[in-house]
Amino acid sequence: MTVLIVAEHDNVALAGPTLNAVSAAARCGDELHILVAGHRCAGAAASAAGIPGVAKILVADAPHLEYALAEEVAAQVLALASNFTHILAPATALGKSYIPRVAARLDVAQISDVSKIVGPDTFERAIYAGNAVVTVQSGDPIKVVTVRSTGFDAAPTNGGCATVESIQPAAEAGISRLLSEELTKSARPELNTAKSIVSGGRGLGSGENYRKVLEPLADKLGAALGASRAAVDLGFVSNDLQIGQTGKIVAPQLYLAVGISGAMQHLAGMKDSKVIVAINKDPEAPIFEVADYGIVGDLFEVVPELVAELSSREAHPV
Repeated sequence: MTVLIVAEHDNVALAGPTLNAVSAAARCGDELHILVAGHRCAGAAASAAGIPGVAKILVADAPHLEYALAEEVAAQVLALASNFTHILAPATALGKSYIPRVAARLDVAQISDVSKIVGPDTFERAIYAGNAVVTVQSGDPIKVVTVRSTGFDAAPTNGGCATVESIQPAAEAGISRLLSEELTKSARPELNTAKSIVSGGRGLGSGENYRKVLEPLADKLGAALGASRAAVDLGFVSNDLQIGQTGKIVAPQLYLAVGISGAMQHLAGMKDSKVIVAINKDPEAPIFEVADYGIVGDLFEVVPELVAELSSREAHPV
């Protein structure tokens, strides 16, 4: 069985979730190919070629593929689809934009947000906001799958020797174009790859409090900042920090939930974290049901105390 992994990249380097998708793909078939569709994307292709276990890198280089518009990437995948038994992509915002188009055009059922590969035609995925796991078996000739990155370890990036092959780019669809883009730059880690996350919710009361209370703690821990949907809806922070069923799915080593009640929508995005610490003044808050450690108290008192304790340990290491 030959598997195609659609790489997510910035034309220079691969995005982290691609490496998780490669690990998933290795459990689906015995020959792995990676599609790098972009423009001036030799750097991303070289990165992909170093992944162990990958046989071939297919490079489609054209100006209309530079920004990975959904219609253009879908057309490129469809041009290759007949050569593969499986097509896998990360379950990111980008993957979710073009993979449904691919599945619809192939007239197959998309298998979304897979967290475990049971066999080449059998997969596990979460349903009901992560409260149940369903096993899905597909009889389609081509399996079209999006992969939840937190369900699989990232593949290593060196030691491989895949062949790099340039292929004919698919014809430009020309039905959409990028008008502008705005990149948010931060010295903090990205949510998807952070080992520690400090996340805030409605209990913080305002965006000013969110920054004043949580940023010092995140800085001390070298952590990324996240937020519940309630905090985003109230305008405390932008939606790129949202964690949950309709936001980002994360599984860091340490997750601190500050002023977050623990609605099902939020738990679906973070309950696979290795260690969960909850700070909330309501002892009945649902977040304590999934927390490894819980502090019942006023976050405006508890968090500064934590920051002070961390500062003291820095000044007087044991």
